Amino acid sequence: MLLMEGINMNISNNISSITASQTMLNNSANNVANVNTDKFIPNSTVMGEKSDSVTAYTRKADDSGSQKSQTDLSKEFPDQIVAEKTVSANVSTIRAQDEMFGSLLDIKA
Repeated sequence: MLLMEGINMNISNNISSITASQTMLNNSANNVANVNTDKFIPNSTVMGEKSDSVTAYTRKADDSGSQKSQTDLSKEFPDQIVAEKTVSANVSTIRAQDEMFGSLLDIKA
């Protein structure tokens, strides 16, 4: 029973990380979509830890007073790559945990 609780806790952590990455991707996609919108101030996403889970904190970037969009594509594209790799790593971890749990059930049966 303790092993199942540990597996569920780890999957929960992976899911919170995937959710935080989704928030980062949503903000980045919105910023890129508004790259040609005058006076657009992009959102900035920072990942943080909150009670054993990953959380995405979103805030407006500092306004530079520019009449053009303040979206920086050289920041947005690497952020998207990091979020994509983070999701991929967490999905691989969940898959491995699922396979391990299946093997344990097969052994028990």
